[in-house]
Amino acid sequence: MVLDTALKEMGSVIVLVYDAPASTKIPLDVRADWIRKIYAGKPVEVIEGWAGPEDIGYSDEVKRLQNDYILSMTGNKGVTHFYSSEPYGEHVSCALGCVNRTVDIPRNKVPVSASGIQMNPYAHREYIHPTVYSALITNVVFVGAPSTGKTTLAKTLAAEYKTEWMPEYGREYWDEHQLNRRLEPCQLIEIAEGHINRENAKLIKADRYLFTDTNAVTTYMFALDYHGSAEARLVKLADEALGRYDLVFLCGDEMPYDDTWDRSGDVERHRFQRRIESDLLRRKIPYISLKGALNDRVKHVRQVLSKFDKWQSIGNLISIGD
Repeated sequence: MVLDTALKEMGSVIVLVYDAPASTKIPLDVRADWIRKIYAGKPVEVIEGWAGPEDIGYSDEVKRLQNDYILSMTGNKGVTHFYSSEPYGEHVSCALGCVNRTVDIPRNKVPVSASGIQMNPYAHREYIHPTVYSALITNVVFVGAPSTGKTTLAKTLAAEYKTEWMPEYGREYWDEHQLNRRLEPCQLIEIAEGHINRENAKLIKADRYLFTDTNAVTTYMFALDYHGSAEARLVKLADEALGRYDLVFLCGDEMPYDDTWDRSGDVERHRFQRRIESDLLRRKIPYISLKGALNDRVKHVRQVLSKFDKWQSIGNLISIGD
């Protein structure tokens, strides 16, 4: 709201984003990029404030530290107005020698503070831009050959955590468009793109987690299996999957095979499973293996989630998966 107000009233706006490791786990460059994406094409300059003062409050020393830092970052940029929704606007604008423009300090228009939203973003999603909210969701994907329990596991966990799950769009598409049990290369691109579009819609409805059945890497593997190669667009979508998911679980193929008419047999399942595992290793995508009955798999995922923080746990993923 503060930034939107400034944009309505000013020809250009400077946004200073603090590192603030004491108050948020989300990296500075991630938060700064959110603003760049949301206001792309608008006259907004985002400054990343690395190693800024972490002291807060209104003592003379804290105000001096904050004022000096803000001056060091913006002092030569011709600032004429300082926008905020906090009392600190008074001393900062004085230091900058500009107009103090406060926005909704009583919280009449938005009845919650930024710190309140930060403490429980899922309860205040109506005040969070979809770009930001979707990034706060831990996107958990289950991969593996057909008949490895991905769908059942995703659906079960979503019910347990009272959140959304993303069904495999490829199955729906295949049922509608397959001809002699095959699809054309361009149709596999449509599957990958359609899955991602639906997944994006699910992310902004989810609460803490989204449990996703399959991704573009699997669609890419089907392209290799059907046609011996994949279209460039599908290759790109598969490559982008590396940074799209927070946790990747490989569902084991030791469970009984569900031999339905649309599948190619248990031998093919084991072969396809090995290719998926090999591709994960080739891409250097960290993954956690799931084996055993459904209850065992649910328990394992639950244990991983209890220790996982998407902004802090990547380096400890191996120990988290044990």
